This record gives sequence, structure tokens and C-alpha cells, in this order.
Amino acid sequence: MNVIGINGSPRKQWNTATLVSKALAGAAAQGATTELFHLYDLNFKGCTSCFACKLRGGKSYGKCAMNDDLATVLAKIATADALVIGSPIYFGTVTGETRSFLERLLFPYLTYTVPYGTLFSGKIKTGFIYTMNVPEERGKEFGYEQVFATNERYVQMLLGSAETLCAYDTCQVDDYSKVVIESFDPVHKAKRRAEVLPLECQKAFALGQRLAGVEGVAA
Repeated sequence: MNVIGINGSPRKQWNTATLVSKALAGAAAQGATTELFHLYDLNFKGCTSCFACKLRGGKSYGKCAMNDDLATVLAKIATADALVIGSPIYFGTVTGETRSFLERLLFPYLTYTVPYGTLFSGKIKTGFIYTMNVPEERGKEFGYEQVFATNERYVQMLLGSAETLCAYDTCQVDDYSKVVIESFDPVHKAKRRAEVLPLECQKAFALGQRLAGVEGVAA
């Protein structure tokens, strides 16, 4: 069992990275080998619509032809058993790097047949982890659930199964007095980080266990 983790946050030791790492720890606890990639460490672009992955008889048919830092990651995912994708929510959706990653991951496998199909030869379990500074009710008001459902739908169509873990009302910085952020109560945020983040880490750990094949692990 091989599980790949993707941190789509620019920060390596904050909410998103912490939860992705906990999910990988859960998978490792079940004997899986794991590997974590930080997208902001990689030099890559999103899909350039070159259509090399769709060219009849082309050498890159069914795979991305771009040769950059993401190529190795995509190759490893192609042979993995499970995938954890984590991203904070910026302006109502995933980070730009995460979006570019998803384009490069999914589009080569999509077939423009009737109905649409996939060239992915196996089945991979995917867990999405999203972190955001708004409470759950505000996230619903802003339509975040549609974003999450859309990502799940494409992964289910092209790769296999998918599930989502959301961490709402997260703490953004260590010291709110150093930044101009008057929309949030720093005492409340600190309390959330101290009391709620550990519970979310437990959920992420359980997610990793499920991705590693353990059935019946509570969310």
C-alpha cells in the first residue's frame, strides 16, 4: 500500500500541512508507505491545453506531456493506492497551485467519448482535506460545498473513490497583534487551535487509516 500526500498550502507547518501529515500518519500506522509533496516547492504550471494527452497514437496519449517538477509526482500517483490532497480555501476555492495540480492530474485521463470515460487503468482512493477561516455556516452560505462536491465528482469519475474532510474556523496566524486582521477574534481563534485542531487531527488520522484499507474507522 502506497499513499501519496499533496500539500497545496504555501505553508509547511500550519493547518493544512498538519492535517495532511496526520492523514499520512494514519496510513503509515496501517503499514502503508507514504510520501509527502509540497506543491509550493515545485516549479510547474497548470494545464496548457496542448492536447498531447489526447493525440491519436501520440507518445503522450493518456498522460501529461509537460516535463517539469510535477511530472515525477504525477508518475508516482499513477502507481499509488491512495492519495491525500490538502488545500486551504482562498477566495472561495482551492489555492492556485492546487487547482493547477488537479488540472494536470485529471485532464490526461479524461476521454471525450460518449459518455465521458477515463484512461486511468486502476482505482485509487482519494481524500480531500480543506481548511478555511470561516465557520461552517458561512462556508455553506458562500457555496463552498459545491466546490468540494465538484472535486469529488471528477475524482470519482476518473480515478476511483473520494471523500472530504473540512476544517472550519481555523486560526490563521500565531500572533494576530502583528497583522491587520480585525474581522476575527484572536482569543476565539486561539481557542479553536488549542481545542478543535487536535480533534481534526484525529479525523485526519482516521481518514488515512480508511485510505489504507481499514474499514469501519469513524470519521
